Amino acid sequence: MKKFKLNVFLYNILVLFIPWFLIEIIFKIVSNNNLIDISTFRIFLGTIFLTVIISFIELFIKPKNIKVVNLIVMLIITIYSFVQVGFHNFIGVYISLNLSSQAGAVISYIFSFLKSFYWYYYLLFIPIIMLFAYYKLIEKKAIKIKIIDTFDKFITVLQLICLLLVVGFTYYLTINLDIFQNKLQAISNKELFNNPSNPNIAIKQFGIVTYGILDIKNIFVPSDTQIITRNYSYNQDTSNKENDTKWLELIKNEDDLVLNNLNNYFINNKINEKNGYTGLFENKNLIVIMMESVNDIFINPELYPNFYNLLSNGYYFKNNYSPRNSCATGNNELSGMIGLYSIYNKCTANTYSSNLYPESIFNLFNNKGYKTTSMHNYTERYYQRREIHTNMGSGKYYDVDDLNIAYNTHNEEWSSDEEFMKEVVKILKNYNNDEHFMTWLTTVTSHQPYGSSLYGDKYLYLLNDSKYDNYDIRLKRYMSKLKVLDNGLGVLIEGLKAQGKLDDTVIVLYGDHYPYGLSNNILKEAIPYSIDEKFETERVPFVIWSSDIEGTVFNEYTSYINILPTIANLFNLDYDSRYYVGDDLFSKTYQSMVVFADSSWKNEIGFYDASSSNMTYYGNKTYKTDDLIKINMTIENKIKYSNLSIQHDYFNYLYNNLK
Repeated sequence: MKKFKLNVFLYNILVLFIPWFLIEIIFKIVSNNNLIDISTFRIFLGTIFLTVIISFIELFIKPKNIKVVNLIVMLIITIYSFVQVGFHNFIGVYISLNLSSQAGAVISYIFSFLKSFYWYYYLLFIPIIMLFAYYKLIEKKAIKIKIIDTFDKFITVLQLICLLLVVGFTYYLTINLDIFQNKLQAISNKELFNNPSNPNIAIKQFGIVTYGILDIKNIFVPSDTQIITRNYSYNQDTSNKENDTKWLELIKNEDDLVLNNLNNYFINNKINEKNGYTGLFENKNLIVIMMESVNDIFINPELYPNFYNLLSNGYYFKNNYSPRNSCATGNNELSGMIGLYSIYNKCTANTYSSNLYPESIFNLFNNKGYKTTSMHNYTERYYQRREIHTNMGSGKYYDVDDLNIAYNTHNEEWSSDEEFMKEVVKILKNYNNDEHFMTWLTTVTSHQPYGSSLYGDKYLYLLNDSKYDNYDIRLKRYMSKLKVLDNGLGVLIEGLKAQGKLDDTVIVLYGDHYPYGLSNNILKEAIPYSIDEKFETERVPFVIWSSDIEGTVFNEYTSYINILPTIANLFNLDYDSRYYVGDDLFSKTYQSMVVFADSSWKNEIGFYDASSSNMTYYGNKTYKTDDLIKINMTIENKIKYSNLSIQHDYFNYLYNNLK
């Protein structure tokens, strides 16, 4: 083979660029991201920029060590990309270094995690194998690298500067010029580059490697969620101006730009009027149950009669979703308690565990004179609930040790929801019938993994019916665990009945997320509707039950974000609806919609995929482009201001200034 000379600097760029960019292309393909768009060109430029920097650094390394450095760089990129695509498949989100507090949780499920990988994810290893094979078998026969002398180093620096300037400036244009920005994408690429708060869109726009770098940067140089929106000015009805005098004065005197943006946003948020459901449950007790890993498989009258009885005789919202995000259980519990969106790429509840929320569900009921409690039948291993719930106003928090429930630290053996409810009933017995109580329960038995375990195997005999013959054994074990939860609901109902409290108690139930330890192919076996559309697996039950209402099915699209405002209206609590980005589901102005973690959304008209900026319609009704832009901007503002309010402990600040 004929040999030829090549400048070592340009040669190293070429050798590193080809496998690096190939990984980005493979990642796009296995992630079902479109290759033919401007993001591919941007990723191409970003890869050149990064390989130029690394190749220049390599000029100061002994030539024999450059191969080792390149292979190490490629190995890191390969493993990171492989883990990211697997993590997204496993729980539906890309991992961020902001989630370091949950590293133990990930390790706990490592075998289930690895078993969930599709074969084509391993294609990501092709580029590093090619690079190794090239160094080992081809390089010496094909290339003769020119040794750089003093003059050549000067030329190399000029090459470096020119390359970086051209590539960097072009990359800058693709981020900042409107012609490179999809107008339906409410969060701009410039903003996303500054703070990759939406990993799905950030990875699509910048590539997996650049996202990783931005994520690391954001750990050491954190950035507030940027506010790119219209300027708000006070525009509420004149009837509210007297009540808002202190708030307006606060806005006038506040020098902090972020806090004043928050002030102006929330003071102009929608005020809900009373409606036909206002006060329907006034002065009744309330039990909210967030059910671990429960989806619509739980709607089975033969296997789970207790839950089915509550659903069929209560208000059932059939188009309810619990969108996945990082730390889905803790974050979705938090959103249910405060009516705000959690921060997608952080374990929000843990990160901001010291926040105070005067507007939380606990404090609203505290203000009404209720006894408030919260309980969970596991430890503080994953979420700091004792601090979080107490700071939200829970009068008393009970964990698995407080409840004296047996458990095993091995995660296949979660504690029993049936035993949990027995202890709950004992605690509720301490309340006199003339004392009102509000309690929040978070269950655990139906949590993944779904290998052989005490509760995963306990009720397998119930699934011996021929209609379950084709079910995967992991699905059957999940369903066995659900039986424990259903038994627990039966214990709770009978306990309340025996104490004479059932007719005076409202029970609200929702799933924190679907059982993401099971693949879509497995879930399809038991779910009676198609889950092929993106995010359709995230549909979970939401039920409001009271003994004095008729069973009603509601078709509006909703999620956990609306639970608190809806409860506040039903119990006629003293609350300001502007403090929440969620809404009262019975409000005359409620707009049917569920928003997913990456700002995608769905309603009766269609599904908008924020990652691809694509709208899929279900019928003849469509949106104009300007309407889509307005909807996306409204959603993005709700998410931004929710995140900012949490980051800055805003409602604690507001309460202290308005009280």
